[in-house]
Amino acid sequence: MFAIPLGDDAELRPLEPWQAEEYLAHIDRGRAYIGQYIGLASAATDLASARAFLQSYADKQAADAGRIYGIWLEGTLVGGVLFRVFDAAAGNCEAGCWLEESAVGRGLVTRATRVLIDWAVDERGMHRVEWLAASANTASINVAKRLGMTRDGVLRESNAYRGVRHDMEVWSVLGQEWREQR
Repeated sequence: MFAIPLGDDAELRPLEPWQAEEYLAHIDRGRAYIGQYIGLASAATDLASARAFLQSYADKQAADAGRIYGIWLEGTLVGGVLFRVFDAAAGNCEAGCWLEESAVGRGLVTRATRVLIDWAVDERGMHRVEWLAASANTASINVAKRLGMTRDGVLRESNAYRGVRHDMEVWSVLGQEWREQR
């Protein structure tokens, strides 16, 4: 399996179904923090659901429709990045992230997402990479800003999560912009 160094004894690796036990332990450690704005923590509540979630991304990857990668810090899975949507024919994809609270503030998500966007733009020729975040999710919005993304707009009260309707911000970077800012 490949690993891409992210610096500071961190690396980015594929996250696969055979790692379901490690993934579940990670989600259990960070469930409350991860689940503040995204439903990822609810998708893995036991080993079977963790394996099924990772298998869904293995199936997406096989269909060229999505991918998921873990971020390991000092050998421990602490978060990840993914292409929630990947439409090669249309040239559009949506990147996303999650992270345990213990790993916050190290720039891991920003560095890992740069790797994903580089690959999407340079290797796959993606025209547009999107980033969606709840307006209250300042950490995620700050990642979009650090990546040089443009705020396209706000989808007002578009996301019902835990019984509350949340505004969702849409951020994006176009392939040409990405190449120019490097």
